[in-house]
Amino acid sequence: MVSYMNLVLYGVGGIVVAGMALLVAFQEKLVYVPVLPGLTKSYPMTPARLRLIYEDVWLRSSDGVRLHAWFIKLFPDCQGPTILFFQENAGNIAHRLEMVRIMLQRLQCNVFMLSYRGYGASDGYPSQHGIIRDAQAALDHLIQRKDIDTSRIVVFGRSLGGAVGAVLTQNNPDTVTALILENTFTSILDMAGVLLPFLKWFIGKSCSKGPGVLNFLVRSPWNTIDIIDQIKQPILFLSGLQDEMVPPSHMEMLYAKAAAHNRQCTFVEFLTGMHMDTWLAGGDRYWRTIQLFLEQNAPEKKDDESSGTGNGSVPRERDNESSRKGNGKFWMPDL
Repeated sequence: MVSYMNLVLYGVGGIVVAGMALLVAFQEKLVYVPVLPGLTKSYPMTPARLRLIYEDVWLRSSDGVRLHAWFIKLFPDCQGPTILFFQENAGNIAHRLEMVRIMLQRLQCNVFMLSYRGYGASDGYPSQHGIIRDAQAALDHLIQRKDIDTSRIVVFGRSLGGAVGAVLTQNNPDTVTALILENTFTSILDMAGVLLPFLKWFIGKSCSKGPGVLNFLVRSPWNTIDIIDQIKQPILFLSGLQDEMVPPSHMEMLYAKAAAHNRQCTFVEFLTGMHMDTWLAGGDRYWRTIQLFLEQNAPEKKDDESSGTGNGSVPRERDNESSRKGNGKFWMPDL
């Protein structure tokens, strides 16, 4: 007769096996959510609704997938920095238009918004390898344009977009000027344990409680923690301390690893910022932080600059305030 303890063990084992089976079968649907519940895949509005100057851009990824993007300008001949914006995992680029409208005004910039494959009007199905190709197609398009300053292309990624942006920045040290990461995770492997705590014993990277024996099952690991220290360009980390989706400790770990190899890293926290609203909760301080970062790392070229200044960046002194914290963070004052 099977003992009670054996029955318990069998039951627990069955739950774990069922959970793993669901993870294997539906993991892409957990990582990539192009359609929000109750909504459709199509854009609920276009930049025209907000009276923005924009261009519909159609691209081909290197594997032939047709992609859609919006290139939005502050004004027709704007030569400010161009921000290549990568969104979070849920919804489409139209859901970010209100934030982008303010970004244009506050930062005096252009914004290129890419729909990943399977999102918005883009064809295909999302995957890590595919989205990396999509991001490269977007950058390749920008560096061929004649109506922007291609020496001032800055990648901005939030959450999943930060993982996308980090890969693109690491792969393109000569064409991406700087990187901005907001509320980004260390890896999907670590996020598995955040969403389903029992998985910490089987899947994980930096935050794992176990050996990660089932990491091989994860098809889109997005191991940003593995590449962040290979990025040589300036990096701005924007962390909302009330993030209910990605633990703020993930941004701490990314910053710590990057800053150990890259002296051009800046970390700024926003006390009331949540996963999706840090740009709102941060108010004027949020936009002034990014503005300062762009002024320092993607400055406007001057006609009298000498040819020996490289990509046009200006020298930066290390901030004297950084010594206030033992970990060397740069703490922005309330602006």
